[in-house]
Amino acid sequence: MDAALRQIIDRVRDSADRRSAVRICGGGTKDFHGPGAPQHAGEPLDMRPLAGIVSYEPSELVVTALAGTPLAELEALLARHGQSLPFEPPRFAEGGTVGGMVAAGLSGPARASVGAVRDYVLGVEIINGRGELLRFGGQVMKNVAGYDVSRLMAGAWGQLGVITEVSLKVLPVPPAEATLRFDCDQAEALRRLNAWGGQPLPLNASCWVEDAGRGQLYVRLRGAQAAVQAACRSMGGELQDAPTVPDDWQACRDQRLPWFAARAADHALWRLSVPQTAPVLALPAGVAPPLVEWHGGLRWVQALPQHGDALQALAAEVGGSASLFIAASADGISARAIFDANSAALAAIHQRLKQAFDPAGIFNPGRLV
Repeated sequence: MDAALRQIIDRVRDSADRRSAVRICGGGTKDFHGPGAPQHAGEPLDMRPLAGIVSYEPSELVVTALAGTPLAELEALLARHGQSLPFEPPRFAEGGTVGGMVAAGLSGPARASVGAVRDYVLGVEIINGRGELLRFGGQVMKNVAGYDVSRLMAGAWGQLGVITEVSLKVLPVPPAEATLRFDCDQAEALRRLNAWGGQPLPLNASCWVEDAGRGQLYVRLRGAQAAVQAACRSMGGELQDAPTVPDDWQACRDQRLPWFAARAADHALWRLSVPQTAPVLALPAGVAPPLVEWHGGLRWVQALPQHGDALQALAAEVGGSASLFIAASADGISARAIFDANSAALAAIHQRLKQAFDPAGIFNPGRLV
């Protein structure tokens, strides 16, 4: 067994014996997320020493990496072979790791078209709250060996175990790409996106944002050359051919667009996950229009802390949910839930999973609620 892995297992077992909290750390690029971030409780457990590509089979479209492997290193390796992580994991800063990518479960602009992080997780190796090294899944899509625990780790924020190794499905980079712009308000943008969603178009990503009172919808197409060219002709809009367009989509992925940068210090950033067919939401008075992604399914809202309950109610009315993504500085160390479980039944399932994987409750306490 690798010395770094052995040291991590010993640390977890010691913490479990002492019932001492552990704060699982990678590059720290998502420390802003969570109540009281980045002052989360627990002794730091740095995963970065456990780094490296275990195996990569380009012809099989699968890669296995240790949890502390820099995400940039993995993506560079894939790019050299004309492949990528289609879900476009956000990089809010330099230094993000593969384990942190899976634990956070966050996906970029293409999520609505290609799937989420969990859809590409083939297998994981974890250390549970008893200090046991467990392996789930494998390196193929059709895996029927027990429960699909590997995907359960995506988005768990480290509360169920320490991810030590991950196997991921990768895909070839599409041969053609184009971005179209449409000048329209939010209602018209949602109408267009819903109409396009029912057609055989190579839709990959979308972003509607209001700039200086003017609504603009950007749609990215990816796929075969003929399909992208035909879609450009049938959809209309203005073709964006500036060399900075790919950088603009990366800025959207990493929340570096001017819309995000303009957030006031006393405003929180809320993440509303709603059906793509949901209409324009009647946001509280004084709250600016959202930034809309995922063909209408993801709506980012900047609002004062006191608007949180109203935003959660609005999302629930249309069959969605709202979560606090970045707390306002005025909110300080807030104890309020940032994760909306939606129902008592779902909350009970989460509690039972936590009890099964981490009976002593040592992993990342307070990370979600």
